[in-house]
Formats: sequence, structure tokens, C-alpha cells
Amino acid sequence: MTAKHKLAAICILMHLPAAADTAAVGAIPPADAVPRIEFAFEERVTIGAPVVLGTTALGHRQYIPITGGTVAGPRLKGQVVPGGWDFQLTYSSSECTQLSADYFLKADDGTVIHVFNEGLFCPGGARSFFRPRLEAPKGAHEWLTGATFVATLDVEPSGQAVRIRFYQVK
Repeated sequence: MTAKHKLAAICILMHLPAAADTAAVGAIPPADAVPRIEFAFEERVTIGAPVVLGTTALGHRQYIPITGGTVAGPRLKGQVVPGGWDFQLTYSSSECTQLSADYFLKADDGTVIHVFNEGLFCPGGARSFFRPRLEAPKGAHEWLTGATFVATLDVEPSGQAVRIRFYQVK
């Protein structure tokens, strides 16, 4: 490790809260140390027909066009910008599908926000959770860039839209 990297690591550690916990490694942490989640907003994302690319050495590859939608909730309101994509790879070995969606939102104040959402969906299994990352310009919505989120996804019965609920980890 170079001196520059050591200095950077020390600076990061200096900004972390002091560890007062003396419990054994692996012990259940106290309740006030456990992360909690808070509902932030929901997207209703309209989607087009899948574009099938075919079978690869890894499995079935396709992508789904994102055609628009709405955003509503206590922390964000706006629209889903048409033109994004949900890239999907269904693994032939497990029937699980890796989802990687890349698209933009436009908040009610006109701010454009980049969303990259990825996760693994396995049919017949427990509920799938996704790991969204958001990037917003400096200003009223920059909190989205530094926040950690977990999301759930539900397909509407029509198959023409999905609902994604974003929960902020606190």
C-alpha cells in the first residue's frame, strides 16, 4: 500500500464513529445498532415487449424497453423518462434471472436523476430484493446519490408495467 493510500485509509477511519461495542464477534447487535428501512417512493414503470437476443453460453438474454411511468411517495415525485432498458439474463443452470435496469427519472422540479437497479429474481422462491443506485445533481435531490436503498418489484397483472418500491436504509 502506498503512503497516499495509507493516508486516505486513515482519513476515512477518522471520520467513522468510534467503536464502543465490546461484544463478542458474531453476537447479535443491540437494537439501536441495527439498520432500519423507511419507505421513500414508488415507481410505476411502463414497459414494452421484450426484445429477445437469444440463448448464449450463459442462458437466455433479452431486454425490455422502459416506456415511461410515474414516481410518487413521501420523498420523491415525478415521471419515469421513456428510453431506459431492463437487461435480463435467465441462467440455464438455475432459471433465475439477473436484472439490470438503467433509466432516468424526472422529478417534479425538473431535476433528472439516473437510476441503476440490479438484482436476482428466482421463480417460486422468496421475495426478490433489488439494489438500486441513484445519481442526482447537486441540489434538492443530491441526498439520493449518497443514500443506500433496497427495492421490491412487482409485475402488474397486465404485464405492461411493474411497480418498484424504494426503501431507504437508515
